Amino acid sequence: MVIQSCKLSEAILTQYAMEPLGEEIAFKVHYWGVTPKHFNTPLHRHSFFEVCYVLSGEGLYKDMDGQYPLKKGTVFLSRPNVQHQILSETGLFLVFVAFEILHEKSKDDAISMFNRLAKTNKICVNVADDPPTSLIWRALVDYTSNGGVNDFNLITNMAHTLILSFNSMFSEATQRSRSQEKMFSSPTHLYQAKLFIRDNLSEPLKLEHVANYLHISKRHLSRLFSNELRESFSNYIRKERVKEAVRLLETTSIPIKEIADVTGFGSVHYFTRVFTEMMNVSPAKYRYDYEKIVQKRGILNNN
Repeated sequence: MVIQSCKLSEAILTQYAMEPLGEEIAFKVHYWGVTPKHFNTPLHRHSFFEVCYVLSGEGLYKDMDGQYPLKKGTVFLSRPNVQHQILSETGLFLVFVAFEILHEKSKDDAISMFNRLAKTNKICVNVADDPPTSLIWRALVDYTSNGGVNDFNLITNMAHTLILSFNSMFSEATQRSRSQEKMFSSPTHLYQAKLFIRDNLSEPLKLEHVANYLHISKRHLSRLFSNELRESFSNYIRKERVKEAVRLLETTSIPIKEIADVTGFGSVHYFTRVFTEMMNVSPAKYRYDYEKIVQKRGILNNN
């Protein structure tokens, strides 16, 4: 049953996922493969990346830098232009994918990231603890072999995510580079940051705290706001605090001091200064003018 599922997945991926595209990087897939009984191969090389996932069996992977034992749960990387060989007396059950970067559809930082991967010395990883790569790969096989054939976008997005995850799996870096962080943080991180700010306006909301919540660096979070929203993190928060203050002034009768507290300004003086700078009117005057407008509308409607 596992063999049949993998074979069906291979056929669907070969049809739908040969050029997974992303905003930062695109890949050309040369082949998706399944071999239930993979024995010895001759020493050879190829010009692209190949990543194999051992589903069962035992063997040995050899390349110019050393040799590595293979067993169930091993994921191993063949680097471009490096001679290598897979050996097994009993046969390995492998699923694998071969790919390269589409340079004309990828950004320089992303290309550099995978150029570094081509020189990594981290060749084999045991996935007994289910890192993201193995989870994504298994999910991709399950989805494509169980009726997911009609959702082209999801298949290609999952394939792209899988290939992108190889960089993290085989990277020797202990911390993400700027390009890695940009690759994995997508617009979702900015959206999450905006939601977090909206729901926690009464808190101090320092850059460090929001970045830690999102598991990204302060520098990268600051860059997201400046690049995507064209304003600083601190200015965005001030605007959100004033926006919420406007809502409270218009829809409630709670004291201005309390509004200053719940919107995170901390003091009436600071709240009044920022609000007046941004709205060209004090909070008290804004509420007074708004109430007059509402009353006037009510009179006109009654007439």
